[in-house]
Amino acid sequence: MTKTNERAEETCPLVYQCHLPLSTRTVNHLAHLLRRHLKAIRSRWRILPPGKIAVIVLAVLRHDQRLADMAGGSNVSESTVRRWRDELIGLLAAQAPRLDRALMKVAKQGGEAVLIDGTLIRTQRRTGRADRRNYSGKHRSHGLHFLALTDEKGRLIWISAARPGRTHDNTAARHDHILTHLRAAGLGALADLGFRGLDNDIHDPVIVTGYAASRTHKLTPGQKGANRVLAVGRAPVEHGFAHLKNWRILTKLRTDPARATRLLRALLVLTNLEINR
Repeated sequence: MTKTNERAEETCPLVYQCHLPLSTRTVNHLAHLLRRHLKAIRSRWRILPPGKIAVIVLAVLRHDQRLADMAGGSNVSESTVRRWRDELIGLLAAQAPRLDRALMKVAKQGGEAVLIDGTLIRTQRRTGRADRRNYSGKHRSHGLHFLALTDEKGRLIWISAARPGRTHDNTAARHDHILTHLRAAGLGALADLGFRGLDNDIHDPVIVTGYAASRTHKLTPGQKGANRVLAVGRAPVEHGFAHLKNWRILTKLRTDPARATRLLRALLVLTNLEINR
């Protein structure tokens, strides 16, 4: 019996089209960033034009498309698409605002308070004891924790570095010196019960949280009413998280956790481009 490498019939790769729910402004912004970067590093050649590369990277971020699938549809290698993705994520992350500048901008625009909250981005479970710190008992899942600040309308203005999933909101806030930056900018912040104890100034508190009930202390009608008012004021911060998590690459993060901070800050820039257009 002889072996043959001939195929029984002619085959060709199949390519399908997929709608990308993003504005032309976002694609043009990403393409402009790439063109400026190529000019800065004196690289005049790419196998595809910057506009096409921008669309491929946005598809990976928005729809969580597999790199191999995007590479096959564009007749390039998977490593090439990975390199494009990492390159553009780095360029976008460099445009993310710093905490002090973001707060000063809100203050100059007449804002009086910001909204702060923490959330978890789920990740794949990794083997070994080193991954235990990424387990969040609150969410009962492995992931990375990060803080976000929004204005009173729910527009994202800043994202912290990604930390292990077991990190408490107060621990992350203290590490980023959020209370100090708020006082310097003359702003207040509305937060949930996870931030209780962060601001111990009774006479002039900067971070306002609700009242917590316990087994020995039940909330009074006035305290319950104050909690409802605070919940209404804090509602827009959830809208900011919802817009950010529309990027399906955050559904279950498969990238290296060390690169998660750059990814989150790049998505912050893209989200603001879409929301503030």
